[in-house]
Amino acid sequence: MKHASSALSITAPAKINLYLHVTGVREDGYHLLDSLVTFATVHDIIMIEPANNLTLINQGPFGEGLPITADNLVMRAAKKLQKLANIADGARITLTKNLPISSGIGGGSADAAAAIKGLVRHWGIHPSHHNLSDLALELGADVPICLLGQAAFMGGIGEQIDPVYALPEAPMILVNPRVSVSTPAIFKIHKAIFSPTNRFDVTPVTLHKLIDLLKEGRSNDLMEPAIQTEPIIGEVLNQIKMSHGCQLSRMSGSGATCFGFYHTQFEADEAAEMIKNAYPKWWVVATRMVNDVRSL
Repeated sequence: MKHASSALSITAPAKINLYLHVTGVREDGYHLLDSLVTFATVHDIIMIEPANNLTLINQGPFGEGLPITADNLVMRAAKKLQKLANIADGARITLTKNLPISSGIGGGSADAAAAIKGLVRHWGIHPSHHNLSDLALELGADVPICLLGQAAFMGGIGEQIDPVYALPEAPMILVNPRVSVSTPAIFKIHKAIFSPTNRFDVTPVTLHKLIDLLKEGRSNDLMEPAIQTEPIIGEVLNQIKMSHGCQLSRMSGSGATCFGFYHTQFEADEAAEMIKNAYPKWWVVATRMVNDVRSL
């Protein structure tokens, strides 16, 4: 088995739920979802270097306070892959954490998926020889879609993935009021009123068409429980909605990060700057929606 002898750098882009419906709940308590997932250009970074042992270093704006033990999702992913592929070697993993923690944009899941991708290359693992999709699902519902790394409809508990091609790569902003939201807590207070699956019949190739389709009964079922838990999320959505040029504002995942779409990057940049100035403690970034993370 061939091992990489130099450092590898893998991006871990923010995951965006353009809509998210809770369609039911299994007997084991896991909720069933219907969501259209895509990605943004803003990302964390996973760096992998040769080492005798498996270690993790956290750095970056949101790296402080993250565990470096088996409780960290990156370490869990690395150890599971190491065991699955019967790897004796280690690796020195450095996570540069640029995305807020527990923020609804899949930061931890994206990091775990990036670690899997990087370690597969570093350790010379043949992906076809191992069930990486099942390994990813063991780590969390968002890890399989992050491992795929392209826009897709996601169903079930995260294992049903159907790629969507030719979505518009639209300018957008992401805003988080720097509050962490517990996904299990949000699901716990979500009322047992389930939505039907509501996927597109056609692929929207323009931002205008995408927004029209999202407004046709496709929203985020977790938004109200999230606002109930953290009312400031409502203020975030309102600030994005009021910004000049905003075409649509929504919350991603279980919150608290919200996003807004714009026709031009100039409008997105201008909106981000306006909100930053008004709320300097919030995390605000102008970015762009992409269909395939391999383009980053």
